Amino acid sequence: MNKGLAILGVLVLLAGIGAYSSLYVVPQVQQAIVLQFGAPVTAVKDPGLKVKLPWQNVVYRDKRVLDLDPPKQQVILSDQKRLDVDSYARFKIVDPLLFFQTVKDEEGARSRLSPIINSSLRRVLGNETLLSILSDQRIQIMASIRAQANDGARPLGMELVEVRIRRADYPEETSLNIYNRMKSEREREAKEFRAQGQEEAQKIRADADKQRVVIVAEAKKQSEILRGQGDGEAIRIYAEAFGKDPEFFAFYRSMQAYRNAMKGGDTTMVLSPDSDFFKYFKNIEGAPAPR
Repeated sequence: MNKGLAILGVLVLLAGIGAYSSLYVVPQVQQAIVLQFGAPVTAVKDPGLKVKLPWQNVVYRDKRVLDLDPPKQQVILSDQKRLDVDSYARFKIVDPLLFFQTVKDEEGARSRLSPIINSSLRRVLGNETLLSILSDQRIQIMASIRAQANDGARPLGMELVEVRIRRADYPEETSLNIYNRMKSEREREAKEFRAQGQEEAQKIRADADKQRVVIVAEAKKQSEILRGQGDGEAIRIYAEAFGKDPEFFAFYRSMQAYRNAMKGGDTTMVLSPDSDFFKYFKNIEGAPAPR
């Protein structure tokens, strides 16, 4: 009886080990591939507790969207411009069995997808111009790249959900040439603007000089008119005043003559004592001196 219990215990143990070896769990974020003697047999995508044969084993592959960063490459556009394109992509495993048979794991998947994406980039961008890449057509271009890349990704059990151009720059030598051309163009424009400014300045100065001459001439004209009017008015007033008192007029003229004759300070005059020039020196009233 003890021998029978021992055999039963061994059988129960073996059954437990067999049951344990036949059960496995598929996590929510993964999918399973059942292998038999190293060869893939089936794929399980649904999460939960699953059953397999005891001599089979299970490997898991990620069900989530994975990132891919292809190497930067140089692309020639349809307008013969060269661009260094830095892209990135996101993909997921849609057929784990085919994925395992073709690329095995994620490292193999990235090594196979990178040239596929770069090839699609070259083909699509080779038919586009720089202006279209910088315009609203960029979204359509990215969709075309993803569609072409998926043609090469699906036979590997994968699907690209997104392909984007992170950065697109001119090559260093092209950027330097563009910078030099832009610098020369700006210098040419600066010289042109300076020449135009000098021309305008000369026009403004010439116009200012012309206006100054006109204004000065007009001012001189007005001053001469006013001076003439003043002199005329003075003459009129003098004539009117002198007409009322001729003797005072004669006295005034004699004073002016004395002032003009003695203005130098060292003037020497030789005159006869009875000269009319000394008329008012002899008599304040201007009458002839008694003989």
